Amino acid sequence: MESVTIIECPRDAWQGLPQIIPTQAKIEYLGRLISLGFRHLDAVSFVSPKYVPQMADSEQVMAELAKQFSADMPPPEIIGIVVNEKGLERALATPGVTTIGYPYSISAYFRRANANMSRAESRALVEKLQQRTKNVGRSLVVYISMAFGNPYDEPWGPEIVEDTLVWLKDIGVRTVSLADTVGKASSDDVASIYRAAKSCVAGVELGVHLHSRPDTAAEKILAAFEAGCRRFDGALTGLGGCPFAGDELVGNIPTEAVLATLAARGVSTGIDMKSLAVACALTGQIRETYAHEVNAPKPN
Repeated sequence: MESVTIIECPRDAWQGLPQIIPTQAKIEYLGRLISLGFRHLDAVSFVSPKYVPQMADSEQVMAELAKQFSADMPPPEIIGIVVNEKGLERALATPGVTTIGYPYSISAYFRRANANMSRAESRALVEKLQQRTKNVGRSLVVYISMAFGNPYDEPWGPEIVEDTLVWLKDIGVRTVSLADTVGKASSDDVASIYRAAKSCVAGVELGVHLHSRPDTAAEKILAAFEAGCRRFDGALTGLGGCPFAGDELVGNIPTEAVLATLAARGVSTGIDMKSLAVACALTGQIRETYAHEVNAPKPN
């Protein structure tokens, strides 16, 4: 049976929630996901709490979570997102963080808004991230933000994505994820761009981090799979997403949709349906408790 890698993304799901999730609740939730079979988690980020207050406790979360890792099996992959050198230093000093993640934007406007960097500055940082992680035995995943287009009327095309991928491969990056940051891609876009990208970077693990309206999620997942993708990001119950999408229905693709779509193709994901149901229920509790404005009426 063919298998895929599923990356669960609570960090992406949580970072924009209006209420701060208590540190202990994060620790317990992440620990439960690991016990349920989720072995790859985009769990924390090391960015300024001024801009992402939800992630201000990443060191505390990981210090306690890492104590739960079993000595009888390999530790889970824990991805920590960084956007600058200060974040890198924090991530490397944090126990349990196995992989550094960096969002490299091919949109100049988004890059400046998100990290306040020029293209040259961002590329120099990626080269430093690659060298530092290699030196200390950590992994690196680079997300190509706006890989499927942008809403800013900036130049974009598959050739820009391919040029970026070739550069990343040349400097030694071996894991890359194509991100549809604002959910612009159709299933045809996903298939054609993924195929073109894959053909120019043999030897690189190339995944997708897709955003979508609920009614088109499954077709985008299937398009990526049939184009050769075997690494998928998702967020249980579709929690979170990009605030720049301009459509409240555009968010993270639900992990349960990823698993159901792939299971229908006879693919092994490492997560059974019973465990998935428990994980969705736990995520539903997070959504019900922290995804609403304080004192705002909850939906019926």
